[in-house]
Amino acid sequence: MKVLIINGPNLNRLGFRNPELYGNRSFEDYLQELRLEFPDLNLQYFQSNHEGALIDFLQQESGGADGIVINGGGLSHTSISLADALVDTGLPAVEVHISDVYAREPFRHHSFLKAVCLFQISGEGLKGYSMAIEKLLRHRSAV
Repeated sequence: MKVLIINGPNLNRLGFRNPELYGNRSFEDYLQELRLEFPDLNLQYFQSNHEGALIDFLQQESGGADGIVINGGGLSHTSISLADALVDTGLPAVEVHISDVYAREPFRHHSFLKAVCLFQISGEGLKGYSMAIEKLLRHRSAV
């Protein structure tokens, strides 16, 4: 099973940016842990600070994938285009937010991605990515 893991703007700064909200680990460091936790999965990771690059990646890579874990960062709250690209893949997707967006500024409470994903995981730290993969695995076994 191939799972695309996609991180949007500013998530390349994990480990440095607001550690009180996002922790002190880089995603690349955590990705190694995910690969050990799910050794039978092909986890393909992509991060960009550019909306078009995220959409291009979805369009190019979704054909060979079985599911998507996406943290759109700030684009979750603003990008109809990214939501449309997720729908266009036809793949099950789970949205992840490292911090609890519902305990933060009101503009973070709405997500265009949530509406097109199977689930949203918010406020579980990096562990949310593992939880999202588990949701995709359960969904796959249910269909």
